[in-house]
Amino acid sequence: MTIKEIQEEIIDEFSMFEDWDERFQYVIDLGKGLPLIDEKYKTEENTIKGCQSKVWVHAEQKDGNIVFTADSDAIITKGIIAILVRTFSNHSPKEILEADTNFIDEIGLKEHLSPTRANGLVSMIKQIKMYALVFQSKN
Repeated sequence: MTIKEIQEEIIDEFSMFEDWDERFQYVIDLGKGLPLIDEKYKTEENTIKGCQSKVWVHAEQKDGNIVFTADSDAIITKGIIAILVRTFSNHSPKEILEADTNFIDEIGLKEHLSPTRANGLVSMIKQIKMYALVFQSKN
């Protein structure tokens, strides 16, 4: 699937819920299914700056694509990073860098987060794009 197709799938999933209580429960459920980061990568270097809670993201390149793993110590944040990992993992640096993140606005996530969580979301996206930039420059 392309990044755009995954984003469309996420938009469809969120549209099934009536209200934000149900959507937040879904975000929490997504977090429970997150492919967890290996403990050895829970380092300061892999910590997302600008997040209220602790969030770690690790990236490695496999067969030209970037594979992300992540974790957080907060359940909502864990769900948010799970959405981003699902969207951007297993894609090339070029695809990640060219992808827009309008789907976040379309599902209404940012506007339903506290200002500090919304800033954290922006920081997570920036970090994912930075990983892509670094891997692209190595090719």
